[in-house]
Formats: sequence, structure tokens, C-alpha cells
Amino acid sequence: MNQNVILETKDLCKTYIVNKRQNNVLRNVSFKIEEGEMVAVMGPSGSGKSTLLYTVSGMDKMTAGQVTFCGKDMGSQKDSTLAEMRLNDMGFIFQQMYMMKNLSVLDNIILPAVKSGKIKESRKETVSRARELMKKLGISEIADNDINEVSGGQLQRACICRSMMNRPQMIFADEPTGALNRTSSGEVMDELIRLNEEGTTIMLVTHDAKVAARCTRVLYIVDGNIKGEYNMNKELPLRDRERGLNNWLLEMGW
Repeated sequence: MNQNVILETKDLCKTYIVNKRQNNVLRNVSFKIEEGEMVAVMGPSGSGKSTLLYTVSGMDKMTAGQVTFCGKDMGSQKDSTLAEMRLNDMGFIFQQMYMMKNLSVLDNIILPAVKSGKIKESRKETVSRARELMKKLGISEIADNDINEVSGGQLQRACICRSMMNRPQMIFADEPTGALNRTSSGEVMDELIRLNEEGTTIMLVTHDAKVAARCTRVLYIVDGNIKGEYNMNKELPLRDRERGLNNWLLEMGW
């Protein structure tokens, strides 16, 4: 495996049994993601986008095939090891912003670091790092708020802070802008782009071509198969990248 490949799948399959019938959600999916890439996964509803994200990150068990993350074969790891990898080496951002209702925004953000112990530091240092992340994302003022006292855009930026607390190798984002209005969506994408430019690898599921056009590459999935791949020309202005991507998506049957 190349040193700069962070995630690789080979012939990945995921099958659910529903009412004694097989539902093949992923069929022989193979791709690689290199360090520093920002890859969008697009496709029609029910095409297997979210299942792909959950399976490659070890949240969901694969039925067949192979997933290698940072040189480790995910299929041969114990559940406890996979949980540790997700806590220490991966960051997660979801459309539904899962936060503990009984904790303040700041306490929600530091939770992964407190549970992990990956970074040896005092609680004071952990809080200081969290506040620094919040400052970077422009949400310092909501640190002590309850999660139901802030806007969706602020909460999603808090989720980005939380995903970065253990300095992950890679962030997995499932429709991170799906529940936000256009302004908040743009702000959240600005932050993800900045993290990517600072070196964090990102894989995100999106149905929004405006979001995908800001990534380095797009994988298009239909009926559990990757039907095509589009490499973004970052030299072009964003409007031209969007236009090119939209034309390609129409060719794919979007």
C-alpha cells in the first residue's frame, strides 16, 4: 500500500437481510483516498452513500471485501479496537448534530478528549485547546450555552470542533450541511476547507453540487456501485468548477 494512501477499499460489499430477502447495499466497491484529499460521495437517494461512509469507518460491519485505514485491516480488528480507532484517529460530523443535552457546548466539544486520553494533557490544557478551536470557528461566545440555545450553524461548527479534539487522521462527514440554510452551509464548508488545507483528510457525503465542487474529487455511487469519478480542477474559479461538475452529474444520470 502506498505510504500516502490513508483509506483503501477493495471489493467492499454490505448486505442487509430484510424479511428474509437480501438487500445488497454496497457491491464490490473499490477506491483509494490519499492523505490530504477532500473527497465527496454523491448519488441518488438510497444509492448507498451513508452506508459506505459508516462501513469504511468501522461503524458498520462489512459483509465482504477489505477496508484498510492507516495501514490497518479494519475487517480483522476487534470491536473494542475499532471503537478506539474511531475515537482517536477519526473525526465524525453528521447531519443530525448529536450532542449531550445535559452538557454545555464546551463540555460536549471536550468529551472525546476526556474519554480518549490520546493527548497527554491536563483538563485545563484540554479546555484551552477547545476554546482555541472555538475561536478559530467563530463560536467562542457560545461555550457555556446549552445546546438548545444556539443556532444550527453554530452547533454544526461546534461539532467540527469536537471532531478535531483528538487530532484525527481523517474526518468522515455525512451531509454536514444538509440541515443548514445556505449561509450557514457556506460557513461550515469554509471551515472544512480550511481544515483540509491544514492537512486533514476528509470524506463527505453530500447531495449538494455546490458543496462537492469545493472538494478535490467526487465519487458517484448508484445502486451500491461506484459508477464514476470526477477530479476537480482547483485552478478554475468555483463557478466554473460547479458548472463542470453539474454537467458531469447530468451525464451520470443525476
